[in-house]
Amino acid sequence: MTGAPADRLGSLAAEVAACRRCPRLVTWREEVARVKRASFAAEQYWGRPVPGFGDPRARVLVLGLAPAAHGANRTGRMFTGDRSGDWLYAAMWRAGLASQPTSVSRGDGLVLSGAYVTAAVRCAPPANKPLPSERDNCSGFLVREARELSGVRVVVCLGGFAWDAALRLRVALGCAPARPRPAFGHGVEYDAGPWTMVGCYHPSQQNTFTGRLTEEMIDVVFNRAVELACLS
Repeated sequence: MTGAPADRLGSLAAEVAACRRCPRLVTWREEVARVKRASFAAEQYWGRPVPGFGDPRARVLVLGLAPAAHGANRTGRMFTGDRSGDWLYAAMWRAGLASQPTSVSRGDGLVLSGAYVTAAVRCAPPANKPLPSERDNCSGFLVREARELSGVRVVVCLGGFAWDAALRLRVALGCAPARPRPAFGHGVEYDAGPWTMVGCYHPSQQNTFTGRLTEEMIDVVFNRAVELACLS
């Protein structure tokens, strides 16, 4: 593709949104969009794969697992319209990476500065558990995104699935496999190029409601990401 990175990312987003490679995921995301949750019954669900979102000049890449069935699968923007997104964007706002602390819809005015948010899998999976084949079908999108986001210096990995995806992404970009393979953990850093990986517990309700992840803990991670990316 020719043109500026923003234009190429836009073209890639259109490809992502049109993807139908994984029959199980296509069936699930479209069923969720058709049946809907009662509280969103009046809304038109996105019901398609969800592209990444953010600043084409990003120095911080935030990598999640997959869209939530009634979150991004409804709104069409990563981590938008659910409690995980409430936590994520509030933390990014406090770190100076987001223009506002809330994210409720694609047209709510949220702008990311120095950051880009994406996921290893682009369709909402049943039980939030994509199959390895589904993960692999999506990997090419992530590789192409990473190549366009050439300014990235830090990847914040939200959960172990994202951590493993980032390690695979390194190899796909031409880096040697990590030996020994670094284990995921909250606040764990792995710096072997082309960027520093920082682990963060996923801001899911099972982590935030139980206190496994607190605001202070997620703030430490994003403040460290800003520091490593030389954005402060």
